[in-house]
Amino acid sequence: MSRALLAPLLLTGLAGCATPSLTLLPSEEGKQGAVAVLEENGVPRETVVSELNSRTSLSGRPRTKSIDPSKLSAGQRALLQALPPAPVRLTLYFREGTTRLTPESEPGLDFLKSEVKARPGAEIQVTGYTDTLGSDADNDALSQRRAEEVLAALAEQGLDRDMMSAVGRGERDLRVKTEDGVREPANRRVVVTVR
Repeated sequence: MSRALLAPLLLTGLAGCATPSLTLLPSEEGKQGAVAVLEENGVPRETVVSELNSRTSLSGRPRTKSIDPSKLSAGQRALLQALPPAPVRLTLYFREGTTRLTPESEPGLDFLKSEVKARPGAEIQVTGYTDTLGSDADNDALSQRRAEEVLAALAEQGLDRDMMSAVGRGERDLRVKTEDGVREPANRRVVVTVR
């Protein structure tokens, strides 16, 4: 279950109300989603919560209303404050055909180190990408090497390898859509997610 759904369910439990309700909070990425309650205790429903920071009743006639943060209970505020910080994402760029960072991206490693140290128990996902120049197999291998190079650089700065993982995606998920065989610096990247 995602943290975006866990918090609303816990808020419901902390509220101690006789009436079950559901609260929609933003996802880890700060994006808005929606929750649909289609059935409750075998009774068909069509309740959809799609507005951030809104609550809906799950019993009786469903109605959705916005939440005033100043009116949250102490338990609800404590729950929200106990949620982990939102993930941080940083994109680092590479020189064409290499695993060497561009000069502009090198300071990003220091930023990542300080961000991880501020988050006890942090998890780091490093995902490498390429442009469309080269074969699919070569791009898959290069993107993996790029991700592993960043992981190794972070480990050299004292970060625990056990909290990091690296994966290469080749030319999948291009940042700038291009035809095959096109040099595009924006696609030669690694995205580091710290959560």
